[in-house]
Amino acid sequence: MFGRYLKSQLLVLLCGGLVGPIFLVVYFALDPVSREYVQWMLYVGLLVTVADVLVALALARSGAKSAAKAAALERHGVLTLAQITGMSETGTRINDQPLLRLGLLIAGPGFAFDKEDRVLASVTRMGNFTARKLVVLVDPATHEHLIDWDRSALVNGLVPARFTLAEDDQTYDLSGQAGPLMEILQILKAGNVPLKGMVDLRSDPELRQQIQDVVRRAADRPPADAAPEFTPPERSTAQRLEELQALRGTGAITDDEYAAKRQQIISEL
Repeated sequence: MFGRYLKSQLLVLLCGGLVGPIFLVVYFALDPVSREYVQWMLYVGLLVTVADVLVALALARSGAKSAAKAAALERHGVLTLAQITGMSETGTRINDQPLLRLGLLIAGPGFAFDKEDRVLASVTRMGNFTARKLVVLVDPATHEHLIDWDRSALVNGLVPARFTLAEDDQTYDLSGQAGPLMEILQILKAGNVPLKGMVDLRSDPELRQQIQDVVRRAADRPPADAAPEFTPPERSTAQRLEELQALRGTGAITDDEYAAKRQQIISEL
């Protein structure tokens, strides 16, 4: 927690909080006579410094809470896919990135429910929005969920997914094949194997065999069956126009593309 607080404090100072300590240093560096004319520096410096500490503590506490939630869901949660059923702008931007409101349909073995989430539309996430599906960790009892952007990027084909089987002396490319990749991700999660770049399973023959079976089965499937797609629920014209506006706001489409698609949607009425 202390390390997290130090990182938060450094962030606060770099984002303008350094003004308070600077005022205090300048104030106490002056001689007593000069201090009489800059008393305001003492009060403003103290106020800003105290605010710095409080903000850093709040950020550290929030970060610790999020980390604990992620760890709990990683240990006990269910890994499944969520369908993006709606997307709209909130009118808020953070670090020049728009904050989007997502409607999600989260379904898994024995559960299905709708949730709403707010996420930053960074450039690296745009492909996930276009694919309209996300990998989530979910607690079926409480409906608490967490979007896993790294796993989502893998399932949606934004990063390559290649598997080398020494027994076959061959490398299989399952990039973008959602079904097999989700099965593999669930096997890795059950085996407590983190997804961090290259995964070496030579030390776990049983887990390795499970992954190999999935890879070979996926390689034998026809391309059309390799990546089963969600069938999204029917959306109203208003929802489609709202999502189109959100995509333009994030810069995912140009004004010309927006105008053409908007005209197409209206012509279908």
